[in-house]
Amino acid sequence: MQGLDPRRFGLICAAAALVTGATVVGCANQIEGVATPNAAEATAYRSFASSSSAAATSSQIAAARDKAVADNCGLFPGTTGNGVTKYNEFVDAHDSNAPDYDAKRDAAVAALDDAANQVEGGVNAAGTNLPEDLKAKLTEYVDAARALSQATREMTYISPVGPLNDASKRVNDARNAVRDACPG
Repeated sequence: MQGLDPRRFGLICAAAALVTGATVVGCANQIEGVATPNAAEATAYRSFASSSSAAATSSQIAAARDKAVADNCGLFPGTTGNGVTKYNEFVDAHDSNAPDYDAKRDAAVAALDDAANQVEGGVNAAGTNLPEDLKAKLTEYVDAARALSQATREMTYISPVGPLNDASKRVNDARNAVRDACPG
């Protein structure tokens, strides 16, 4: 077997180094000009990013609206139910000339005022997240409950019951309108 000739080995290494060096030098040349984005791709990306952002915003708005509706509609029956109960107890006391007439009247006034304040607080807390139609119906309830509270406060045994009955009908109509507007 014959050994490796050092000259031949050196020549091969030198040739390999020259080819590698020429390749590196050839790749290191700069290209003249200014880099610019692909306008069509940039426009498409901006459109995609904008629609993604709009979809996320729309989803957040819908979630906030759903929460505002659920919060207000979910609490409404319980919040206003106590006012109805106390008012009916007052009417019974009035009709039967009960000795606790004044206490029943005052309890009805307090319950109606409390219900109006709680419903109004829910509407205010929801702000612009509450749909306008439902907001209007809840606000009508608040106004009607306050009017019934005032008519109840002014009642005596000798007062005409017409204004009280009218105010009571307005509250009932407002409660029904809210219940009809609420989902579920």
